[in-house]
Amino acid sequence: MVGAAICRKLEEAVFQNVVTRSSSDLDLRNQAAVDAFFEAERPDYVFLAAAKVGGILSNNTYRAEFLYDNLMIEANVIHAAYKSNVQKLLFLGSSCIYPKFAEQPIKEEYLLSGTLEPTNEPYAIAKIAGLKMCETYRSQYDCNFISAMPTNLYGIGDNYHPKNSHVLPALIRKFHLAKENGNNTVELWGSGTPKREFLYVDDLASACLFLMQNYDGSEPVNVGVGEDISISELAEKVREIVGFDGQILWNTNMPDGTPRKLLDVSKLAKMGWKPTTDLNDGIKLTYADFLNRKSDWND
Repeated sequence: MVGAAICRKLEEAVFQNVVTRSSSDLDLRNQAAVDAFFEAERPDYVFLAAAKVGGILSNNTYRAEFLYDNLMIEANVIHAAYKSNVQKLLFLGSSCIYPKFAEQPIKEEYLLSGTLEPTNEPYAIAKIAGLKMCETYRSQYDCNFISAMPTNLYGIGDNYHPKNSHVLPALIRKFHLAKENGNNTVELWGSGTPKREFLYVDDLASACLFLMQNYDGSEPVNVGVGEDISISELAEKVREIVGFDGQILWNTNMPDGTPRKLLDVSKLAKMGWKPTTDLNDGIKLTYADFLNRKSDWND
């Protein structure tokens, strides 16, 4: 999802010499394969958007995979970029790196100031390691490697799988199938009270290009919209846009995750960037994407 959005943004900006690889073409967990790619292509700029991602269920179930896969991906790519004398690399972290009970809104300097949310701790640790790789390669080898910390993402190309999707695409799938099947109720996990911030993926891509062109600092930069919404409010929005008329049942026996994650985006705003996609518009675009790709998510 993120890689495709970055490619769209680069195309809009008339960058023509863009080199990409899908996971089926290049296994970024394989150091030899990554080294061979960098040796052959010799890229000048690298957007490192690849990662193993998922919602609470997959994060908490496949904890070793989330730790191993993400560590291998970022270690191989960042080290190969250093060896290949890449001019600049942008590493994409995640708001999951911040402490579970961090003061809100979350400033970049709150990193490592408290304990992590247990359900996604392995993923968060891996992302922190990638951020620290950029930081240490910069200090030891003078590499211009920067890091951006996006909030919860959604949009065209999202993952709607029932077992490993994030909350917003999962809601789209649940409500659509309930409407299609004539169900009267939809069960959702948790209490609905946690609050989350949602950034449309093309806005993230815009921020990535902006940072690549305008930022050379060692500190990570939060990327978000600067406002959040409760999961119950989000569910109502998605329910209305999808057109499901039934009732929502909250299963409070299931985990909520972090109570709140609202990023302080003042650092990026002061540089002159801000998002442009309204949440309602973004959900409509994402639902249209789901309908166009619904046959991909029948399992």
